[in-house]
Formats: sequence, structure tokens, C-alpha cells
Amino acid sequence: MNKTLAVLLISLLSVGISSCAFTEKNTVQNDTLWNDREQVMLLDFENEITAEIEIDDAAVISEENTKGVTQGKSALRVSFPHNHKKPGIKYIPSTPIDASGFENFCLVFDATNVTDVYSAQLFVRVVNARGESIERTAVVPINETKTLFFELAGKYVGAETGLRDDPNPWNTESVQMKIMGLKYPIDFSQIAEIHFTVSHPIVDKSLILDNIRLVESPAIPDDYLVGLIDKFGQNAKQDFPGKVKTEAELKALAEAELAQLATEGTMAGRSKFGGWADGPQLEATGFFRTEKVGDEWSLVDPEGYLFFSTGIANVRMANTTSFTGMDFKNEKVRYRDPEDVTPEDSRGMVALDAEVTNTAYVAYPERNRMFLDLPAYDSPLANNYSYRREQHIGKFAHGETFSHYQANLERRYGEATPGAHLKKWIDVTQDRFLNWGFTSFGNWAAYEFYHENRMPYFANGWIIGDFQTVKSGMDYWGPMPDVFDPEFTRRVKVTVDVVAEEVKGNPWCVGVFIDNEKSWGMPGETAKEYGIVLYALKRNAAESSVKTEFMRILKEKYKSIDALNAAWETKIKDWKTLNDGIDYLEKENYSDKMVADFSALLETYADKYFKTVHDALAEVMPNHLYMGCRFASWGMGPEVRKAAKKYVDVFSYNFYEEALGEKYWSFLKEIDRPSLIGEFHIGTTESGLFHPGLVHATDQADRARMYKKYMETVVDNPYFVGAHWFQYIDSPQSGRAHDGENYNVGFVRNTDVPYAPMVRAAKEFNRKLYGRKFGEQN
Repeated sequence: MNKTLAVLLISLLSVGISSCAFTEKNTVQNDTLWNDREQVMLLDFENEITAEIEIDDAAVISEENTKGVTQGKSALRVSFPHNHKKPGIKYIPSTPIDASGFENFCLVFDATNVTDVYSAQLFVRVVNARGESIERTAVVPINETKTLFFELAGKYVGAETGLRDDPNPWNTESVQMKIMGLKYPIDFSQIAEIHFTVSHPIVDKSLILDNIRLVESPAIPDDYLVGLIDKFGQNAKQDFPGKVKTEAELKALAEAELAQLATEGTMAGRSKFGGWADGPQLEATGFFRTEKVGDEWSLVDPEGYLFFSTGIANVRMANTTSFTGMDFKNEKVRYRDPEDVTPEDSRGMVALDAEVTNTAYVAYPERNRMFLDLPAYDSPLANNYSYRREQHIGKFAHGETFSHYQANLERRYGEATPGAHLKKWIDVTQDRFLNWGFTSFGNWAAYEFYHENRMPYFANGWIIGDFQTVKSGMDYWGPMPDVFDPEFTRRVKVTVDVVAEEVKGNPWCVGVFIDNEKSWGMPGETAKEYGIVLYALKRNAAESSVKTEFMRILKEKYKSIDALNAAWETKIKDWKTLNDGIDYLEKENYSDKMVADFSALLETYADKYFKTVHDALAEVMPNHLYMGCRFASWGMGPEVRKAAKKYVDVFSYNFYEEALGEKYWSFLKEIDRPSLIGEFHIGTTESGLFHPGLVHATDQADRARMYKKYMETVVDNPYFVGAHWFQYIDSPQSGRAHDGENYNVGFVRNTDVPYAPMVRAAKEFNRKLYGRKFGEQN
């Protein structure tokens, strides 16, 4: 919190919120769902507030004659300034709110968006008396009032169903706030805090909050999760724009699109490899490379044309399957090759023969009852069944999966010969990308595209295997590798050799991504920022290569344990005690010199990781760019960036926000390297999917507008050389097998029908791409 806001906080608290934060209202919000139900009003802003409201990078102001349509005369208006990470307020009652009288209940409140041009995605975090919390989110349209509800206790709250989040359980106009992160049961009988925030707003936004209350939930219908998914993989219980009703309709849509693509063809102004044909031609090396042109970093295509990588990631079938609730007693479907380099999430379809399907049984009845009209094993569509040997997040140990998307391709295009519809998909996808103006695929393009030589792509690899690991404390995708274990180095080479064999020196390959969203640590708190170091120090060096290396470095620097104790302000008995392992994760205070050593050790660790991967790639793929590991925005400290700068050709980041601001990305000037957005997306429940995704829009038109704005902020930044939307196809309605994500993140639906507003937005942006990036702003 900066000094100005700290003073504002003191001022607000000293005079009482009621004296400066009310706003007059003139009409009434009416949603009968919550009427006549047991409820407790927490804040209606009609009386003086005795609780504390803290401000975090946000201003609370008053306004008269608002357009808000909530009950009463007063409400709280919160302004969320742009160029801040997560401005907001915290409601902290003097004693925890006692909600133990409720059985199943929700936090319910009214929100009015008084921002003129932008919808507002609001995040709410509820914290219990033990400090445990859940965050949910929803979008409020421009100049509208919505009643939002946050489920806190109930039959399905925290229950694992195979869905990242479940459908709205009631027929209501109230908006169900969607889970951020994972579902898990938490006891909210005592509520200590409620936070209201906006994440990385691209403009100043204002919301009016009112009637914040706890309400006993209505009963949930017995068939709530029964018959959710129709035969096309769509929401069976809801009509929505673009819903397909018949196979004839699906085929007609395909025929119309194919005719349109044939008529329009490829977007003009592109070189052979998608570069700026009307721009300057630099040195042609026969492969993609980077160059700084004036103040702008750029990719350069094999013919020497300036190149900006605008594309879509995850154009493959691996993530189109979803668990059906069936499994097989035959063990052969669960066999693993110990030398495999492909994670379960990236495997293609697994053919199931009669020897396997004859042993089928219902393993998860509730899950199986979600589906309508799954094909029989002797159906022509049965080739769209597959198998997963594990689930990264969720309750399914393993089981049968089905791809409605691939089944719909077969319905759209037919299958005159085995696999004909999949070859048609390859052709149509490339025709779409070239027509829509994209210049490349993003990460995880299917291998089948690699040698089509129509669209530049990025190869990818994962370093997996039986090497030692180390925790970071933020191990969402799993622990970090022990980069000093020789087996890690061997597995890097195994992976890179496979990638090199797949690419075969093809100049259409821009570069290579290795790994994804590694848990390097979260800057801000010492234990989170240097978790890798702290967890390593906790280990016995006899069992940990990284601990052995850290011990070597510390002994070389300090010579004696007394010298280390003096610097760290500790009382370690001897080197053996440290060698055997000491837990400093819960330490209250870390000395400056101790933190400096943590920083140096983390940089050493990161240096070893990036050097090992770089050297392996340089040996077998010297002509292709090393694109890094796609940093997550929550895990990318200065030590890691400093190490990566020595080895990666292009920095890559996955950044799920409404757009790029200036403040967060100020470090780009420091590293001065070409950068690329590896993932971003925006979604809406208007699609019929149960969860919009990480960034929410009001509808498809709003989604398309937000897409263009995001891309404009990337192109206008001189360090960025590309941005990739994640992903090509919506998540399965029933949740992807890997972790249950059921997001509206596609440019195309699970029926393979493109979202027209998104296509129009892409065309509009991509036509002006190179002129905006390198020429006149137009």
C-alpha cells in the first residue's frame, strides 16, 4: 500500500465509513430467489459501520444520484485504479461472523458497474477464522446491476464432480460466482474477512456494492447433475446462441464455412512464412531469428521479413477428451513405458479394442449419469473413446474418456476412409488460420501440422522421468526437478532428441518451448519467493543433489559454521546439522544476508536449469530459437529472469488478465530481451459452458472486444514479438480429463463451429497487425 493510500485508510477509519462512502439510489433490484429465506444482513450501508474496511490500492468515494438499482438509500462505491495489480477492499468485522446457524448458504450481494466502457470482473475472497479461503469471480456488465451469489456451504460445494466448477443450481437471474483455483471443502461457519478486488484493470473501474448478506440456499434439484451433456457434448439443459440441434445442421454449417474459406482464401500482405510482405527485408538466414529494429524487438522470418507471431495454442486432440465414469478391468490399458517422454496430458487418442471394452464397468455412477447418448462400443463413433491412466487433479484414478469434439468432426465431414475426418480437420484448421490472419500456431500444435509447411509452429517438449525433485511450496503442476541430479540432465537430452527428430530441421519451426509454468516461487514473501531453497535446505544432502550443491556453495563462501551463523543470525550447531536438514519455512524473521544467500542459491538453481536445456537444444537444434518455459505470472522472480536471460532466445509468459498494463511489465526494460505471451484467454457463460475461464466477459461481443484490446497492448509494447490465445477449442463441457477445466476458451466450439464475433475481431486486428507494430498506427 503506497503512502497516499495509507493516509486515506487512516482518514476513512477515523471518521467512519458511513460519513464518506454512501451513494443515493433510486430504483430496486428484484430477484425473488433470495426472498423469504433465512438471511443475515452484513452490510446494507444504511447505518454506521462498526467493522473495519481496509483499502488496498483503491479509493472509496461517494456519489449522489447513481444509476444503481439496489434497495435502500445508501451503498458503497469502490473505485479500482488502473495499472495496479489487484486493487480492492477488505471487510473485516471486529469479531468473526457466526454463520453456524446456516446449513447450506451463500454470500449474496448486489453489484452495479458504473464504468462507462468496460465490463468489470469482480473477485471475492472469503476467509474463515483459521485463515483458510476460497476465491470466486463474476463479471458485471456495463451500467448494469447484478445480484451475485458465492456458495459457501452445500452438497456440491467443494465436492469433486470432474468439473472445474458446476452449473448454476437454480433457475435464477442471479449470477453464480465461479471458482478461481480448485474446489475443496472449507468450514465457513466463522467468517473473518471478505475481500472485493479487481485484477490488473486496464482502465479505472468503479462498482457500487450493496446488501451484502448471508442467505440460506434453496434446495438443489435431485437431477441437478443428471443428463447435463447432450450427444454433441453441449449443455443439454440450457439453450444458448449457436447451440446445434441436429446432425444435418452441423453438416450445413460446415458446408457454408468451407465455401466461405474457399472464396476468401489467405489474408493479404503476408510473406511465405507469414511475415510482413510489404515491410523491409532484412538478412535471410533460412530460419527464424530475432533482431532489434530501432526500439522494437522483432522476429525475422526465414526470408528476412519482419514477423510477429499471432496465433492460437493447443491445436491438438489431446485435451478434447473427458472422463465418462466407465473403466476397464483389463490392465493392458494402464501400461507405462518407463522411457516415455510424453506426459499423460499430451497423449493422443488410445484405441480400445474389444479385449478391453468387454471388461467395462461403471466406476463412477454419478459421473456416468451426466451423459446422454454416448455411443455404443460397436457404433461408428466408438473410435472416439480413449483412456487416461491418471488425472492430474480430481478424483478419477484412471478411466475411459470420450471426445465429443472428434465425434462432431466425424459428423461434420464424414469418414469415407478411416481417419479421413481428421485429415480434413488438419486442412480446415490451416485454412481458417490463414484466412483469419494468424501468422503461426502457438505452443502444442499437433505433430501432424509440423511438415504441412503452410503455417509456422513451435515445437514443444516436457522433461519428465525418474529424477530427484524439490518442492517450491507452490507445486500446482508438481514439484520442481532437481537440476543437479545427473538423471535430470539425461532426461533433458532424451526429450530434446525426440523433439529434434520430430522437427527434422524444418525452417517452418520457429522455436521450441520446453516445460510450462514451472513453480519458481512467488515474489513478495521470503518463504514463497525462495521456497525451492528452503525446501532444499530442509532435505538431507545424502538424499538430494540440489542440497549437496547448496552445501558446497555455502561452505565455500563461509568456510566455518560460525561465519554462516553470524551472517544468518542463527545458531546452527555444525555443518552436519545443516547438512542433515533444517526447516526454516516457518521462520519469523530472515536476516538480510540470509535472504541474499537464498537469492544467490535460487539463481544458481535457475542457471543450471536453463543452461542444461539450452546446451541440449544447441547441440541438436542449433537453428531453432529456445523459447523458454512459459513463465506463469505468479512465479517469476528477478533471480530466475537473470539466469534465463543468459540462455533463452525469447522470454515467454502466460498472462491471464484483461490486458497488459505498464507497471507490471516494467522489468522488460531491465532484461531487454524479445518476449512473447504464451497463453491468455477470455470467456463467457453465454457460450453454454459452465465456467467462462480465468478472465470473464459479459457475452461473445464483449469477449471479442476484450481480445482485440489485449492484443493491442501486446503489439504496442516494443519488447513483445508475439501473443498466443489459449486455446483453439473450448474445453469439454464435461471437463477436460487432465483436471476438469470446462472453460469457454476456444475460437471454436466443441461442435467445431467458430465463434463469429471472435473471428471478426481476429480478422480486424490481424489486417492491421504489421502496420500497427512497425508502420503507421492505423
